[in-house]
Order: sequence, then structure tokens, then C-alpha cells
Amino acid sequence: MWMWGAWGVGMMLIMLIFWAIVIALVVYGIGWFTRLHRQPDDTALEILRQRYVKGEIGTDEFEEKKRVLR
Repeated sequence: MWMWGAWGVGMMLIMLIFWAIVIALVVYGIGWFTRLHRQPDDTALEILRQRYVKGEIGTDEFEEKKRVLR
């Protein structure tokens, strides 16, 4: 009778580890997939370009801020 109890606990532990790995892989896969299809976020650079085109900032200031952003 004692042997069956030890096997039962062992099997439950293995099942728990298995499902934890499956859930972790699913979460990692979803994160990887969303990062893969996300567009790069360069709104600050776009705003900087618009200010340069409008003449709000000069070439030197544009180049320096662009270097800082990258």
C-alpha cells in the first residue's frame, strides 16, 4: 500500500512539472510572436524629423538629437 502512495505523489509531481513547462512555453511563444510582429517605435524620431522640416530646429540641433535618440 505504501508503494502506491509514493508512486501517486511522484506521478502528480511529474504531471505538475510537465504542465508548468507547457504553460511556460505557451507564454514565451506568445511573447515571441507579438515581439516579432510589432512595428519599431520611433515616434520621437518622427517628431524630430517633422520639427526639422517645419524649420523649428536647425541642422546641427537635428543631427545632435538624432544621434542621441539612436
